[in-house]
Amino acid sequence: MRGALGLRPRLLVALLATSLVTLAAAALTLLPPLRNRLRSESVRTSVSATVTQLPAFERALRTNPPNCAAIFDLVVTLTQQINAQVYVVDALPGPICQLNNPHVVGDLLVQHSLNTGTPDKPVHVVHGDDLELVVPLGPGARPTYALIVRKPLTDVSGAVGQVRDSFLTAALIGLVAALLLGFGLATTLVRRVERLRRAAQRVTREGAGAPRPRDDGRDEIGDLARSFAAMQGALLRQEEARRAFVATASHELRTPLTSLSGMLELLDEDLVEGRLDLTDAHQQVGAARRELRRLGNLAAELLDLSRLDAGVPLRSEPVELGELTRAVASEFEQRGRELGVTIEVVPPMGPCWAGGDPTAIARVLRILLDNALRFSPSRETIRVVAHYRGERAQIEVADRGPGVPDDERELIFERFKRGSRTGGEGGFGLGLAIGRELAERLGGTLTLVESEPGHRGACFVCALPIELPAGGEEAFEAPPDGVTNVPPAGA
Repeated sequence: MRGALGLRPRLLVALLATSLVTLAAAALTLLPPLRNRLRSESVRTSVSATVTQLPAFERALRTNPPNCAAIFDLVVTLTQQINAQVYVVDALPGPICQLNNPHVVGDLLVQHSLNTGTPDKPVHVVHGDDLELVVPLGPGARPTYALIVRKPLTDVSGAVGQVRDSFLTAALIGLVAALLLGFGLATTLVRRVERLRRAAQRVTREGAGAPRPRDDGRDEIGDLARSFAAMQGALLRQEEARRAFVATASHELRTPLTSLSGMLELLDEDLVEGRLDLTDAHQQVGAARRELRRLGNLAAELLDLSRLDAGVPLRSEPVELGELTRAVASEFEQRGRELGVTIEVVPPMGPCWAGGDPTAIARVLRILLDNALRFSPSRETIRVVAHYRGERAQIEVADRGPGVPDDERELIFERFKRGSRTGGEGGFGLGLAIGRELAERLGGTLTLVESEPGHRGACFVCALPIELPAGGEEAFEAPPDGVTNVPPAGA
């Protein structure tokens, strides 16, 4: 592509063409109207000055014979005033007081004015750059004299020419300045764009870890450079997350698989040798079940992640959260007994309806319960509550574990991020991230709220839009903010 015209020459050509078109348009809209305006103004001034002198010419012509001295003075005065040739002619052949050109009497305009005109009514014609003005004079309805004024309008053309020359000079200076400024601007822009191009090429060659472009400009190119750097940072984080995921996945999958393999080999040896120890076998089977459950959780998280990334649509239908929480909590009772943890499902005071995909809502609740069981100490209780709060239906899962530090309250909802208080528990760091994304796709939220005063642990709240079943609208009235339909303690 090097053979094509570069960005800098194209910018300069565009700037030069724009400047030329602008200057040409300015000249076309300025010079012809200016010339016409000046010519009209010169004609108007000449006519006005001539009309002003008409009474004096009339008085000089009324005497018998005409007052030649007065006429001569008036002619000289008018000549000097408007810079024109001034004549006084008679309808009869021969000059008046020898002042006029004897050939003027034969002029068609003069003859027409004397034959058809009325006293003191000027008739003027512009031929090219010459103005010819004829004013019939004399007593009575039929004039016998004529005042002729002939003025060249070359001063107008000269003034317009001076303006045109000045305009061209200014235009040339402006073009040179525009080219210089345009060259500097184009050079700066091209240099900045070239830095972005080199940065993109380095990302292509070296990956997201290549040096990021830096541009402090507060314009579109600066915004583009910052967006590019932000995108590169996001790509780098994704690449680091991918690598961490691969490393974590290999470890998390290898560990239970290795354990299962060892357990099966031991059981197989005991069965082959015929010395099966039932107590040890039960322990081995229990451990194997735990590892299988761990593998199942990892597989479920990966499946959920792939569905979220694929944008699989979710259903929307009324879901009764009280029944859903009881059903999902029952799935974790056996695991809770093994860990010595009690799962308490607080029944709502009435049906608690939310809108969404029941499978997705159940998956969010499973993630919260699994997370709570991971961190709840033995002989503690996990409390699950479904209730209305304002214009939302909520599911709360509260545990008595170590809690979450303030600086990690949002970190734990990011993909492949885990809090510092894991207690050695394995995992991809995907559960809460998947739960939040599912809640948001359902039109709700998943947040970590403050625990009850005086209690440690974590309390997660999944808030969903309320959707009643058909025919249930009149029976429901959402309580105001801050008021819930959770039954009081001991109810």
